[in-house]
Amino acid sequence: MSERNEHLQSTHYALGSLAAGCLVLGLKAAAWWITGSAALYSDAAESIVNVAASLIAWGALTFAARPADANHPYGHDKAEFFAAVVEGVLIVLAALMIFSEAWDTWRNPHALDLPLLGVALNAVATGINGIWSLVLIRAGKRLRSPALLADGRHVAADVVTSAGIAAGVLLAVFTGYFVLDPILAAATGCYVLWSGMKMISASVSGLMDAAPEPAVVERIRAVVAKSATGAIQAHDLRTRHAGRLTFLDFHLVVPGAMTVSDAHDICDRIENALKAEMGYLVITIHVEPEEKAKQSGVTVW
Repeated sequence: MSERNEHLQSTHYALGSLAAGCLVLGLKAAAWWITGSAALYSDAAESIVNVAASLIAWGALTFAARPADANHPYGHDKAEFFAAVVEGVLIVLAALMIFSEAWDTWRNPHALDLPLLGVALNAVATGINGIWSLVLIRAGKRLRSPALLADGRHVAADVVTSAGIAAGVLLAVFTGYFVLDPILAAATGCYVLWSGMKMISASVSGLMDAAPEPAVVERIRAVVAKSATGAIQAHDLRTRHAGRLTFLDFHLVVPGAMTVSDAHDICDRIENALKAEMGYLVITIHVEPEEKAKQSGVTVW
């Protein structure tokens, strides 16, 4: 599958998230409107963020699908990280809205209207979110899309909070302790706030050209060491990731008498081995003569 087709698939999933988010938001808003529950309000507020985030993700994925151009010779993949940061900020704002509603209800607790109907509507919405979160996470991993992964994990977190909220609302109804409603809303707000801050942190690391996971770097080292037959050593490995792509560069030391053609063949062999093992790599190899070796006779990094 070409990179262009994968980008298009990602945008289709983002549109699916927008449609699912609107449906879930309608159900949760109805549940809150019927019951007047602060806890159900908190769930509906997070769904507003889901819809906004899906719209942002769709825009970012559409932009990221553009081919490289003169102004962006490395492509537009980092747009997905911007989308994930904005989504994290929206989640934090949703948490503040939830805290405000919880405080108002704490000061003026009241019995809930038609709580069983409200919880039933909320349960239907939670089921839709549960299915869609699995679809998004699997697609995000397959397509190496930070925006889809962020959206899927956010929806999965929404499923957990929704289940806890529904249980808490039922507990408040059956015990008559309606003060549990704002307490539960505040607890949900704390979880939502933590989720948003975590998402912002992960996305900013991508914008700051953070290296991939250590396990990925070790795989790269092992493949290069195995496929660099004929070279003396490789050193100064650097990696960074941008969207679905991982950028890799290092220095390859070859014998001084080796021809350019033979050195190029080694580079091609290394690049083919790396792409067969991992894919989504942009590789730059700087060939050096043997006097540039850092430690004679071994491969060092």
